[in-house]
Amino acid sequence: MKTLYLFIDEGGNFDFSSGGTEYFMLTCLIEERPFPSYDKLRTLRYDLLEEGINIEYFHATEDKQAVRNKVFSVVQENLDHVQVCSMIVQKNKVNPSLREESTFYTHVFNMLMNWVVKKHVHGKDYERVILFTDVMPVAKKKKAMEKGVKTVLKALLNEGITYRIYHHQSKSNLNLQVVDYCNWAIYRKWSRGDVRSYDIISASIDAEWNVFRNGNAEFY
Repeated sequence: MKTLYLFIDEGGNFDFSSGGTEYFMLTCLIEERPFPSYDKLRTLRYDLLEEGINIEYFHATEDKQAVRNKVFSVVQENLDHVQVCSMIVQKNKVNPSLREESTFYTHVFNMLMNWVVKKHVHGKDYERVILFTDVMPVAKKKKAMEKGVKTVLKALLNEGITYRIYHHQSKSNLNLQVVDYCNWAIYRKWSRGDVRSYDIISASIDAEWNVFRNGNAEFY
């Protein structure tokens, strides 16, 4: 059964105030098996452990730059096997009626999946889609957010395409760690103007949408 894998990561937070992050971002890594970077990243982790670097899993925000350089090197070697799509939301332009965490997350996820499904699923002979996210970021809203993800995917996929959704800790899945790195690189570009890591992965970026690119209204 021809299967497409989708790995989702988010950046930013749900604090809609001047004290929160400027942007919220959802990024999707699109890939088929086999996953060529998987074994290379596993080997890299054990190489680092043998060097005395105590690393349980890769996480771009927490990893030292020397580690990030090596991870991005592996990712760069395999860019022709993956595609990346990202939705960027300038949070002060979000209408207050959409700011409840599960409502907001589902809305952004819907926009992201609309593009991914139309461009990368339909018309490609896929019979199954398997989607992974990290464990949902807001514990008290977890069930509502998981339901929103399921509802969106069910509504968008053509009849006959089955799907599975798994919410796993990113430390259990190297592809969730790869999409974390990609999301981090894109987020750094938007939040700090730092394109060092972005330039490494840019060849794989299929979509990078500024949701409010044509909007002028700001609420704080």
